Amino acid sequence: MRFSFGLVVIVGAVLAAAPSRAQTFGSGFPVCMHVYTGASGGGGEWYDCSFTSLPQCRATAMGRAATCDLNPYYPVNVPPRLRHGRSG
Repeated sequence: MRFSFGLVVIVGAVLAAAPSRAQTFGSGFPVCMHVYTGASGGGGEWYDCSFTSLPQCRATAMGRAATCDLNPYYPVNVPPRLRHGRSG
């Protein structure tokens, strides 16, 4: 019993220390810049979803290790909300 409890504690500590990935896209803008950081920058990548157009994003990404993509979470063809009520 003591061995299994210790094993559970160790596995829980390892999982808690491991980095977790959350949603990296915001839904407020239609274009995101995917920025890659090299080993000197700590290694990794992140998204900056604050662009209104691809040309705007590409101008910002020029000269950097980055690409511009359409935001998959941007609500494009969302139907308008129907109003319920009486007309007249």
